[in-house]
Amino acid sequence: MKKIILALFFLYGFSMFSQTGTIKGIVLDKQSENPMEGATIELLQMQMATGTITDLDGRFSLENVPVGRQTLRISYIGFESTTVSNVEVTTGKDVFITVTLLESFNQLEEVVLTNTDAKNKSVNKLATVSARQFGVEEVTRFSGGRSDVGRLAANFAGVSAPDDSRNDIVIRGNSPTGLLWRLEGVPIPSPNHYSTSGTTGGPVSALNPNLLKNSDFITSAFPAEYGNAIGGVFDLGFRKGNADDYEYTLQTGIFTGVEAMAEGPLGKNKGSFLIAARYSLVSLLGIGAGGTSATPNYNDVSFNIDFGRVNSGTLSAFGIFGTSDIEFLGNDIDPDDLFAAEDENSYVDSRFGVLGLKYNLSLSQNSFLRTIASVSYSGNEFTADRFIEMGTPQERLIRYTDVDDSETRFTMSSLFNTKLNNRLTFRTGLLVEAFNVQSLLLDRTEQADNNADGDPDLVTFRDIDENIALWQPYVQGQFRVTEKLTFNAGLHAQYSSLNSQWVWEPRAAINYSPFHNHIFNLGYGLHHQSVSLPLLFLNENVNGEMLQTNKSLDFVQSNHYVLGYDARLADSWRAKVEIYYQDIDKAGVEPFPSSYSTLTEGADFGFDNDRVSLVNEGTGHNQGVELTLEKFFSRGYYGLLTGSFFESKYKGSDGVERNTPFNNGHVVNLLAGKEFKAGPSGKNIWFVDTRLTTSGGRYYTPVDLEASQQAGFEILREDLAYSQQYDAYFRWDVKFGLKINSRNKKRSHQFYVDLQNVTANENIFVERYNRLTNNIDRVDQIGFFPDFGYKFQF
Repeated sequence: MKKIILALFFLYGFSMFSQTGTIKGIVLDKQSENPMEGATIELLQMQMATGTITDLDGRFSLENVPVGRQTLRISYIGFESTTVSNVEVTTGKDVFITVTLLESFNQLEEVVLTNTDAKNKSVNKLATVSARQFGVEEVTRFSGGRSDVGRLAANFAGVSAPDDSRNDIVIRGNSPTGLLWRLEGVPIPSPNHYSTSGTTGGPVSALNPNLLKNSDFITSAFPAEYGNAIGGVFDLGFRKGNADDYEYTLQTGIFTGVEAMAEGPLGKNKGSFLIAARYSLVSLLGIGAGGTSATPNYNDVSFNIDFGRVNSGTLSAFGIFGTSDIEFLGNDIDPDDLFAAEDENSYVDSRFGVLGLKYNLSLSQNSFLRTIASVSYSGNEFTADRFIEMGTPQERLIRYTDVDDSETRFTMSSLFNTKLNNRLTFRTGLLVEAFNVQSLLLDRTEQADNNADGDPDLVTFRDIDENIALWQPYVQGQFRVTEKLTFNAGLHAQYSSLNSQWVWEPRAAINYSPFHNHIFNLGYGLHHQSVSLPLLFLNENVNGEMLQTNKSLDFVQSNHYVLGYDARLADSWRAKVEIYYQDIDKAGVEPFPSSYSTLTEGADFGFDNDRVSLVNEGTGHNQGVELTLEKFFSRGYYGLLTGSFFESKYKGSDGVERNTPFNNGHVVNLLAGKEFKAGPSGKNIWFVDTRLTTSGGRYYTPVDLEASQQAGFEILREDLAYSQQYDAYFRWDVKFGLKINSRNKKRSHQFYVDLQNVTANENIFVERYNRLTNNIDRVDQIGFFPDFGYKFQF
């Protein structure tokens, strides 16, 4: 008996000892972004003092760290120390964190201030209003999120995304086309499968969250280095692979697909590689998902290769490549399919890719030059063959729509950053983009039968091969006036070779902290953006000649004004309120009185094809208030409550003020999660997460049923544009699962089940004219849908 007890005691002790992991990271000067040698890293909440210091490259490694959530304190003489909490340690994978330290205002010999590293602060030090950082754990943690960064953003204040079929991001009432996607410092096309030209969203994300590092999401008055956007910025970055050990991940999920990832050291200069590939699980199973009975096929590959130190700098290569296709065959389509029709066979094929080189050159202890060269490609093909006089002896199949769009973009970005002293940081740079745009659009929709063959004519709306250059120089700086007052200012310029227009955009922000843990923010920014390319190149028949009469449209212009207050209420608790106003003008409208404006585009997969001879005389405004109450993860739980109450209006050329299709009025999100320790040693974790979302319904233009019945296709009451509102949106998601840490090997497992829309609430998707039944049909969004996932790390 004694031997058995001793054996059990030994096994228990061995389990406790072996269930450890490793925390690695790098410490940087927040202003100069250079590595800090000799910074102290302490592992808190330990009975015995545990810590280390950074090496010449600012790197550190803490081994034999107990699994679970840990807290680190990082300090350096003359700098404000930082506490990093909620570092999740597992046995299957080393944890890597990046920490930035801010030089103390008065060059103190001892550290006297401690800042908590919270997600409400952006990675970009010059983005100080309407900005928030997020990490991979948040992308994969929240229920209903499908491991999609776009759907993650929908939980933040100011964002509306009441559409289960797409991940379009509506920021403060702006069209989703106003969003700028950036990866590793350069703009990229929409990183989504089945994305179409001019849009920024899609049904399935091509971004693999397992490669992402902490990144920024900015909703207004963004700093001067961001341009050609009036809605918001997703500024993403890829993490580096493990430079010391080889690690692997196998994973599967309904939407993320089947995935394999590998990372490890590369070369002799402390380099590393990180590569992951995914393939759609629903394709392997041969089933439909996401609101259609058709089977979606998609796959993507992402990588980040760090070549380590090269001469006086570091060199890396990054990229994403993805393809997707789907066939909607009328005979196999359900009447309530979100994307297809019963009298049509349609085929979708899309491609997306980004390849870049990034070189960081250290010029001095306080200055660096960052140069990035990239090439990106996005292409979309869509063809539709429609059955005419379906179900009769005269039934025939004709080509109804043919779309072939592609965009190739060469980008060069160069940025110089210098820390002049502990008060002043200066940054300047130039971004040049060269586009080749090829676009073909042939369509019979709403066309006359001029050739008398019994069918509407197949009309060419676009057929172009254009080259465009966009130049964006900028300069910006941050001045810490006092310990309590920080001033950011910058100037961005933008030039397009398409319309030969120069615009100048001042940006400014003030942060004032009169009391500890209380911050007031004030921001302003002037922003411009090109009208979406599918509209710019539409053909118009002028005296028998096909001309692109929208080609010379000016940039759309938007003034952003923001006032905010951020308070740390208690340990791990914060509250934030922001009030904003956006004044928009120079939107594209028709030259005669109508309700149309380019500000209403972007709510679907495509754009209107008959809006020609547009003029820059449209206006609009967005205004609202946003509230956030957040409990960062600690003591085993977290919580997030966000509320957005806003108004989004526009005026067409008829001068009538109307709702935009993005004017939901309000959006409220409530998220919470809890972890429970399990197993003999308490090193395994049961977890549960839940999410409640409600918002006002979308505004829409009603169908003119009588006119549609006479014409045989849908005709809308444009005099009543966006005058009616769908019912409010409501959804409740619940996610639960288990994390298992191996006792004696570098392995970990994670299982989860994500029950989406558990109440099966019938949220309306659209009311549309059915040309087969000559009635208006209501189509609902996705009902109850169970998702699942499994991850194995070793």
